[in-house]
Amino acid sequence: MKRFTGWDAAILAVLVLFVIVAGLVVPDFATGRNASFMVLDLAPVLLIALPMTLIIVTGEIDLSVASTLGLSSAVMGALWDGGMSIEVIIPICLVLGAVLGAVNGLFITGFGLPSLAVTIGTLALYRGLAFVVLGDRAVAQFPGSYTEWVIGSSAGIPNLVWPLLVLLLVFGTVLHATPLGRSLFTMGAGVDAARFSGIRVARTKFWLYVVCGAVAALAGVLWTLRYSSARADNGTGLELAVVAAVLLGGVSIFGGRGTLWGVLGGVMLLAAVQNALRLADVSNEALQVVTGLLLIVSVLAPNAVGAIRSAVARRRRRPPPPAPAAPPEPLPVSSDPSPSPAVRSS
Repeated sequence: MKRFTGWDAAILAVLVLFVIVAGLVVPDFATGRNASFMVLDLAPVLLIALPMTLIIVTGEIDLSVASTLGLSSAVMGALWDGGMSIEVIIPICLVLGAVLGAVNGLFITGFGLPSLAVTIGTLALYRGLAFVVLGDRAVAQFPGSYTEWVIGSSAGIPNLVWPLLVLLLVFGTVLHATPLGRSLFTMGAGVDAARFSGIRVARTKFWLYVVCGAVAALAGVLWTLRYSSARADNGTGLELAVVAAVLLGGVSIFGGRGTLWGVLGGVMLLAAVQNALRLADVSNEALQVVTGLLLIVSVLAPNAVGAIRSAVARRRRRPPPPAPAAPPEPLPVSSDPSPSPAVRSS
């Protein structure tokens, strides 16, 4: 596994400091019950951040993930309302998410369109389809065994922690300990160089979008079961929190740099900040402002640190200026006062 970078350690230090301060200042922050709620809040963000990290490392992005979550939730509600079994509905939602991700991947890798423009378009398209499927109504009364497991805990540890840890280890191993992960960093550093290295750039990016869509649909299933409510507007705006957490974790928006462990720290820090502000009765509008500020900081700070390090490295490599040349020594002057022979002969 790749070691922590300096940015990872900085995020961890900020997270620990914030948790200590919030535990002392914000009422009910440092309680087990609130920690369980925080895990439920960060679960969909962390889930989607895992494949999003791999995509951003390659220099691409997916802004349609929250709309994929909402469409998955809407389809889940419509099928449940139609009498279908929940054991059949969940696989259908995951396949739907993979198909939506494949649509993104096809436009980006097949037609060569920029990922930002494509996923902004599908962000609106998928959210519109969610309202077509379910409209403005909400579907509830999902099986109690499923909803209770999602929000429940065992031995004081929320049940969602275990699948999240498994997925974190899987994605972390792929990114930092396999040839595929090294190829993702190579693509982010330069697509042409990756192609010359024999990496199948288009195929790899296509499957990344398929995986991202399926994971976003899984987040929609968990979101629906947590609140026991399927709505077309579930997860609205969540894509900003995901991107902010990934960039806050030290992943470069330009690709080629980042660690999944730093992203985990970014997700936890963002969740802790939002949770503390909610406990302090801060409005949702203010939460959006904080998320936006963190997004800006997460873009500017790593690049500023990188620029400072580059400047220091260049200064260290610069050869010292040459020493000034010593002035020429003066010619020796004779101390004999007697006149020269030519003068004496005269």
